[in-house]
Amino acid sequence: MTATLSQRISLFRGKETFFSYLHIDLAVIAFAGVLLLAAGLANEVSLPSLSKMPATDATSTADAAAANTAGTAVRPLLTPALTTALEAVAQRYRVSPEALQPIFAAAQGAARARNLDPLLLIAIIGIESGFNPYAQSPMGALGLMQVIPRFHLDKLPADAGKQAFLDPVINVQVGARILQEAVRRQGGLMEGLQYYGGVIDDPDQAYANRVLAEKQRIEQALQRKVGANRISAS
Repeated sequence: MTATLSQRISLFRGKETFFSYLHIDLAVIAFAGVLLLAAGLANEVSLPSLSKMPATDATSTADAAAANTAGTAVRPLLTPALTTALEAVAQRYRVSPEALQPIFAAAQGAARARNLDPLLLIAIIGIESGFNPYAQSPMGALGLMQVIPRFHLDKLPADAGKQAFLDPVINVQVGARILQEAVRRQGGLMEGLQYYGGVIDDPDQAYANRVLAEKQRIEQALQRKVGANRISAS
């Protein structure tokens, strides 16, 4: 019985040793499996996703800023003469220079496109609306240059909205086109201005004289400011 017991103890110890080794081997195999699985996931998920990863915050911010700059309409710079004239008009009409800037820019662009004097357009705007882009006359004329919509719908851009004549830029563009065509058809500036004002039959040409007098006042104020700037600079 003693021998048998010793054999059993020896056998039990042998099995215990075997199972302890087996546990170690299973742990090693399990750990190796985890490593292999992690490596596989890294190859299948992480690496391909690198090409699809978003840019860094700094890069994204820079790209967004560039896109915004490219997509934003840059306001054109005024000529030095118009910049000085704007200051004079702001004082005369008591209008904020910041509010006048886009109006003067629109007049500058429209005058270039129609081969007109920008100060002439500015003078008409002063006479017609006092630089109020939402002005409306009893006859239904609208905007800065008091354009009557029903007569000039054909002059609007194709994508113009319902309130296009109250848009300062569109209004000035349409007004400049009307004046250019009026001068050409009527045979002269005075006659064209009279036609623009709807007083073609006035022999005294009061409307045209009023516009030109306003233009002259702006030019005189411009000259005074230029002279004052020269004196202060010297």
